[in-house]
Amino acid sequence: MFRTLLAVLAIAISSPSWAVQPDEILDDPVLESRARDISAGLRCLVCRNESIDESNADLARDMRLLVRERLVEGDSNEDAVAYIVDRYGEYVLLRPTTEGANIILWVAAPVMFLIALGSAVIYLRRRARAPEADKSGLSPEEKRRLQELLKE
Repeated sequence: MFRTLLAVLAIAISSPSWAVQPDEILDDPVLESRARDISAGLRCLVCRNESIDESNADLARDMRLLVRERLVEGDSNEDAVAYIVDRYGEYVLLRPTTEGANIILWVAAPVMFLIALGSAVIYLRRRARAPEADKSGLSPEEKRRLQELLKE
């Protein structure tokens, strides 16, 4: 009995929890499926890296309802997403576009990595070609001067 209870609890904890409330679900299964697809790609502005489909925040609920409202009014998926982006900004997309100024964000990390890698290669090559440091120690004159400084 105890093992069964633990197994059920483990499954309940490990399974994804959807925050969509029963009163939000559309009667038309096709529209509901489209709404879920759209919601999975939209970021909750309160929870940051959760989709609005997974978030329990009030703002996420409002966004889910707004998506469903747009679909019921006859918008395509792209139109519904565009409406949400116009209203909340491009940050709401979990997968930002690769157009316009966003191309800088997509390209910056690989470019910076290549610059760092090139700098490391240049540094290591120059270091390998550098002359070996003189390990003979101090000259007699330097030893004498050191002794004088230590006495002071």
